[in-house]
Amino acid sequence: MKAIIAGGGIGGLTAALALSRIGWDVTVLERADTPGEVGAGVQISPNGMRVLRWLDVAADLEPFLFEPEAIEMRLGQSGRPIFSLPVDRLVGGEDGRGPLYVQVHRADLVQVLRARLEAVTPGRFLAGQIAIGYRQTAHGAEVELATGERLGGDLVLGADGIGSVFARQMHPDIRPTFSGYAAWRMLVPVDQLEGAPPPPTGCIWVGRGRHVVTTRVRKGDVVNLVGVVETPDWDAEGWGTKESASDALSDFDGWHPSILSCLRSVDVIWRWGLFERDPLPSWSDGSVGLLGDAAHPMLPSMAQGAVQAMEDAAVLARLLERKTVREALPQYYELRSERSQRIAALSARNVRLFHKKNALARAATYGPAWLAGRLAPGVLKRRSSWIYDFDPTE
Repeated sequence: MKAIIAGGGIGGLTAALALSRIGWDVTVLERADTPGEVGAGVQISPNGMRVLRWLDVAADLEPFLFEPEAIEMRLGQSGRPIFSLPVDRLVGGEDGRGPLYVQVHRADLVQVLRARLEAVTPGRFLAGQIAIGYRQTAHGAEVELATGERLGGDLVLGADGIGSVFARQMHPDIRPTFSGYAAWRMLVPVDQLEGAPPPPTGCIWVGRGRHVVTTRVRKGDVVNLVGVVETPDWDAEGWGTKESASDALSDFDGWHPSILSCLRSVDVIWRWGLFERDPLPSWSDGSVGLLGDAAHPMLPSMAQGAVQAMEDAAVLARLLERKTVREALPQYYELRSERSQRIAALSARNVRLFHKKNALARAATYGPAWLAGRLAPGVLKRRSSWIYDFDPTE
């Protein structure tokens, strides 16, 4: 059986490895000519680590991983903790095969997945290939490339992000829309910071109409910062632009010195518009399916975007072990759509929780979280256990 996957990011590469694991011949098409460093840190929770272990790539990631001490929330200006939950109390720490919750640079994760794919199926990652659509064939489907060439297989997967040409062809009336939020994204080595670094945790810093998430990557030597700000509109070309760090500093004027230390340590910073899309009524058309952000985009406020793409890949591969493509794709949607939509909805809700603007709303939101963190940390764990305890490989 042969699969063509459009998109060489985390979702597409994980799907390629999952299908290769069950004996498929897989080709991955990536529009970029060369891999780049553009991106940010990725947090991989236990539901994602189980997929990486199933694919035998978790050990390859070890040189790049950072294990955070805790998941916490702080007030953005004062830095006062709202709650701090040690990772081992949140997800169980390690299970004898390594950590269950890690932080990693997106580029490092992609590099490891690509290297494993090259080892399994040499020469099947094709860079500089722009997919512009698909069509059904008698025995599967074909991808049409910008060059006019067509590549066919028993299965075609669109793992080409929220702006997916495959999703647009399947559902032309459902398009991404600007969410009202823009994100500043940056990476800076700890030894280049002008002041004290943020804590070695997964930390959410909340404030009026904005929030920041700080993590560590590359064994903790690099700080990853994402600052999300309410923005009335997005008029920049494309999804992201490079801008002056002084603009980001003005957005977080008066914030905690650890945040300002990061922003003052760079001259330019990436700014991305965050887009949403209504849930799709289906993720497949004949022998063509969608995966990851192409199927279910979500805001980056639960650290689940990449992990949900990994879940998609594992579930679809396990179905294809015992079903035909046209049987598996609709069932894949049935198994995955409700869970991914629920997580996407919670991600959108979290942004609103992080951005409370008046004192009464902040007290009503963060007061109970502060109490739970001190008196009943099990409550915080239970709120996420339905996400983290899931094993998509089974």
